[in-house]
Amino acid sequence: MKKSAVVLGALAVALIATAASAADGTVKKVDESAGKITLDHGPIKNLGMDEPMSMVFKAADPAMLKGVKAGDKVTFEADRVNGQITVTKIQKK
Repeated sequence: MKKSAVVLGALAVALIATAASAADGTVKKVDESAGKITLDHGPIKNLGMDEPMSMVFKAADPAMLKGVKAGDKVTFEADRVNGQITVTKIQKK
């Protein structure tokens, strides 16, 4: 029973962390050659961004940019990677 509680607790922490780093946005521009994407997005709590804004992000994996284009509504996760704000996951809505 104790082991189950520990596993459930760890799962809850992981879900909360994911929710804190997830944001909704709209793709404004994709620059595959540079591995960058411009997004209009809502707050990104884990990065201390409390206001909606538009900004350019580096893509953790440039291949993820092949699945999106300007105008797409997306949910994405971003974090600081080597000092750069980087999209680590992106999914069309």
